[in-house]
Amino acid sequence: MDFIFFMNSVLLGVGLAMDAFSVSIANGLNEPDMTKGKMLGIAGTFGFFQALMPMLGWVCVHTFVEKFKSFEKFIPWISLVLLLYIGIKMLVEGIKKRKKKDEVCPGSKTGFAVLLVQGTATSIDALSVGFTIASYNFIYALVCSLVVATVTFAICMAGVAAGKKFSAGLSDKSEIFGGVILIIIGLEIFIRGIIA
Repeated sequence: MDFIFFMNSVLLGVGLAMDAFSVSIANGLNEPDMTKGKMLGIAGTFGFFQALMPMLGWVCVHTFVEKFKSFEKFIPWISLVLLLYIGIKMLVEGIKKRKKKDEVCPGSKTGFAVLLVQGTATSIDALSVGFTIASYNFIYALVCSLVVATVTFAICMAGVAAGKKFSAGLSDKSEIFGGVILIIIGLEIFIRGIIA
């Protein structure tokens, strides 16, 4: 393990964390009064999934690579469906709340189930990273995945904080904006996966 190995792992983490970063911004927009503990939980969940998926990919490469290759074509579809579901749900809830302006409507919270779906949807494409780290032994693959998780955690904390900060300017439109962001991310992952 040398500087190049760690630098490559950090850059891999930055690349993989971009979708999770965008979803973190959407979560911050959606829940401007989010506690520090919940922010840590969101960033930690994304970091966990971004470490888990490359390791699962690595295991697949070293065990049943042919089955994994046939599954790989479904990854963009799975991400699209999961993010469209959450994004459309947020969008509809935001529109309903705007129609009931006179009533006091608390913002919908990012629950554990929604967070698991977001973590899976934004990291499932990282399964393919198992192929890029396939030449590593188990310890190297694990360290690389942990570096990716650490980078993702830091980036997602910044994303949630940014979303919270900008939600004040968006006031009652923040949930709609967050939903639109999730839909765009789902479409971007899908298009990138189909073209690749």
